Amino acid sequence: MARHSKAGKNYCVIIMKKDFSSEWIRSKQPRKQRKYSYNAPLHIKGKFMAAHLSKELIKKYNRRSIRVRKGDKAIILRGQFKKKTGNIERIDLKETRVYIAGIEMIKKDGTKVFYPIHPSNLVVTELNLDDKKRMAIVNKSKKADKIKKEKSD
Repeated sequence: MARHSKAGKNYCVIIMKKDFSSEWIRSKQPRKQRKYSYNAPLHIKGKFMAAHLSKELIKKYNRRSIRVRKGDKAIILRGQFKKKTGNIERIDLKETRVYIAGIEMIKKDGTKVFYPIHPSNLVVTELNLDDKKRMAIVNKSKKADKIKKEKSD
């Protein structure tokens, strides 16, 4: 905390650090939650890029959400493009936004640009399983469910 005097009156100014803190655990204050997500390094911002799975995929893979990838098919739940579906074309980790094919806005000069959407406003309806690492993630959750069923029996 820094103390300043202005016209003879003392007042306190709270100065927040600008850097990302890995020791930060949680806060009720929205400004600190926002600050944490804005200043997070990319490997942590990637964890914020998760979207819910559709009901069918939840049953199939026994997990509620998954990190979005290029090639996944998703439906939009919020905003002006609500209920529209398309394939994810691009992911911007720095801005925590996803760009979907066919979801475009027209600029004043007539050019079309992708409309940025936050992954929390999406539901993934189809997974792109071309990658071996992603298959491992999906299969790991299947194995965990089998183990739970065996223990309960």
